[in-house]
Amino acid sequence: MIRINLLPFRAARKKENIRRQVTIYALSVLFLVLVMAYYMIQFNGRLADLKKEEADTQAKLRSYQATIRKINILEKKTKEIKTKLKVIRELEKNKTGPVHLLDEIAMAVPKDKLWLTSLKESGGSLKLQGTAMDNETVALFMTNLEKSKYIGSVDLQSVRLRYLPKYKLRVSDFVLDCKTYAYKKEEKAPVKKRRRG
Repeated sequence: MIRINLLPFRAARKKENIRRQVTIYALSVLFLVLVMAYYMIQFNGRLADLKKEEADTQAKLRSYQATIRKINILEKKTKEIKTKLKVIRELEKNKTGPVHLLDEIAMAVPKDKLWLTSLKESGGSLKLQGTAMDNETVALFMTNLEKSKYIGSVDLQSVRLRYLPKYKLRVSDFVLDCKTYAYKKEEKAPVKKRRRG
């Protein structure tokens, strides 16, 4: 009977299997390292893009903040200018208002029948004192004053008859209180009702 020694063949086959497994393992590790390197390069590129985008956004934000500061400064200046214009308009109104008021009073005086001796205006309240030929002239003067757009109301405070012996004439001394265009009513604070508890 012929005997064949198969041990060297089996040992060679075993070595071949081990070599194949080591090669597959090494190739798998190499493939895995290559895949990881690829994804790492991809992520690094994406990260670089995101950092660049963030830097651009921050730069835009800084430029917008500078613009917002300028807008806030302009709004503040605009508000100041509007306030100044309002004050100027109010001053112009108050400057021309007394002129118009005096003109209206002069137009309301019945000629050669009424003379004003005193005129005082303060905070929209006007006090007129004078002398008229008679009570009807005082009434006519009051009616003329009430027609003026610069005078709100006219109240007769007093009328006193006086005799002028030099001229042998009776005259009426009068005092009028008027409310002018500048008069503003004081607003009363609303009364709070107490709750019953």
